[in-house]
Amino acid sequence: MTPGGLTAPSSLTALNSLKALNSLTALNSLTALNSLTALNSLTALNSLTAPVSRTVPVSRTVRGTRPGCRTGTGRRAAAGGHHPGPYGPGYGIQAVKRPWTVATPKAAPFHRLARNEVHRWWRPLAGTFGIAAAGLGLAIGLMIVGVIVRVVVTGEAPDTSGTDTDAIFGDQTADLAYNLGALALFLPVVLAAAWVVQRRRPGTLSSVAGRLRWRWLLACSGLAILFCVVSFGTSLAASAAIDDQSGGDEHWVGWGRFIAPAIVIILLVPLQSAAEEYAFRGWMLQAVGACTLENVRNRVGRALSVVFRTPWPGIVVGSALFTAGHGYTGWGILDIFAFGAIAAWLAVRTGGLESGIALHVFNNLTAFLGPAAIGELDIEQGSVPWQVVAADVVPMLLYAAAVVWLARRMRVRTVTAGPGDGDTPVTAATEPVHAS
Repeated sequence: MTPGGLTAPSSLTALNSLKALNSLTALNSLTALNSLTALNSLTALNSLTAPVSRTVPVSRTVRGTRPGCRTGTGRRAAAGGHHPGPYGPGYGIQAVKRPWTVATPKAAPFHRLARNEVHRWWRPLAGTFGIAAAGLGLAIGLMIVGVIVRVVVTGEAPDTSGTDTDAIFGDQTADLAYNLGALALFLPVVLAAAWVVQRRRPGTLSSVAGRLRWRWLLACSGLAILFCVVSFGTSLAASAAIDDQSGGDEHWVGWGRFIAPAIVIILLVPLQSAAEEYAFRGWMLQAVGACTLENVRNRVGRALSVVFRTPWPGIVVGSALFTAGHGYTGWGILDIFAFGAIAAWLAVRTGGLESGIALHVFNNLTAFLGPAAIGELDIEQGSVPWQVVAADVVPMLLYAAAVVWLARRMRVRTVTAGPGDGDTPVTAATEPVHAS
């Protein structure tokens, strides 16, 4: 018997039990710690890989949310979808970026291509004033560049002290190049206005196909050459009828004086003519055509809407502005207005500018190259006898009839594609007489 009343074997047994209990406790603590660590690691991994879903308190009203987002409640998104809630895009979702240009209207005629989903009443006005301001600014800039180039090359400033008050550089060929080039600069300006202001493809100014149809343009060019031949014949007949003696002293100036102006004319007249077509038969026709007044509810508005849904308001406005840009008086005003109106009507009937561009280019090539051959680079405008106007308008009407006939034969598209890919294209052979 030892002190304390315990025998030696009993004390040893108690000591071993205590050690075993301590070892078991330590093992359990370590196991629990490892389990907790593993759980924390798994939780962290899940939070990195799983999308975060937030809810909105029931009492909060979400304002200005995007279309498709639920508002006013704190529910989660429906099964199979996740929405950003009031916190905006992000939190695991990539926002979809819409393209700048919007879709072209379906089954729309040429004069209504500017009436797309972002059309507002102010866009045609802003674009028109923007085109005028930008074009004028570029023309002034071109003049400054021309003066600087002349000073650098010749060492002297342009002499404009002569009797010709319209002279800019004191040289007829240089003045002709500037006048044609300044007008040609409006072409990129008009295309840019369609993209920036109306948020549409610039190609919709060309045709309902969204581009210039080169095959159709080539076909129209052949008809335009025939127009020039017929127009020359009718002009001779008109000159004989009025006993015009103004050309008695005209003669060929020779290749030395003709070659430089001819190069300028051949290079710049197609750009100048195309620019005017895009401005007056493209932009203006579609700008007015976009204002259909469909949302007006009163009786007068509904009556006007019937008219404005046709191409005629755009044809009249564009032709009037086109006429105002020329210096003709008397019967000459009717001549220029008829040219613009026929070209605009053809744009609607054929669904694009190709026929007007072909007519304008070859008409102006004839009008500039003929006088250049006898040394006259400044085309005289002003009063024109009615016989000359008649000799001009009749070939234009014949050209228009030939273009419409050929468009039907070639099945040229006159409206944009319909809602379905398998829609039968509307062509000049199937469209109504007055496309609207």
